[in-house]
Amino acid sequence: QVQLVESGGGLVQAGGSLRLSCAASGSIFSIASMRWYCRAPGKQRELVASINSGGRINYADSVKGRFTISRDNAKNTVYLQMNSLKPEDTAVYYCNARLPWGNDYWGQGTQVTVSS
Repeated sequence: QVQLVESGGGLVQAGGSLRLSCAASGSIFSIASMRWYCRAPGKQRELVASINSGGRINYADSVKGRFTISRDNAKNTVYLQMNSLKPEDTAVYYCNARLPWGNDYWGQGTQVTVSS
């Protein structure tokens, strides 16, 4: 069983920055593909960024150049550095871990609110 705990959300003005963290329990973190998703009010969940066990990174077009995903396997933690935030980035952000054999685990989510 893997537990994920997100932190770092909050209220920020447009143009500001936040850093989300997701701490994972267990010893499988280093082999997991880690992802950040967001769900804005009235919208479906969207993939924001991903980083696999080999360090390959992908971003949604809407966040390229503004967000940076990274992982620290020694700390079992994945980060999402969010810069130049826009009101449309307002959402609940969820951390996801996917293991090679297909198991998916989710955090509880952390609210990000960007005021204009």
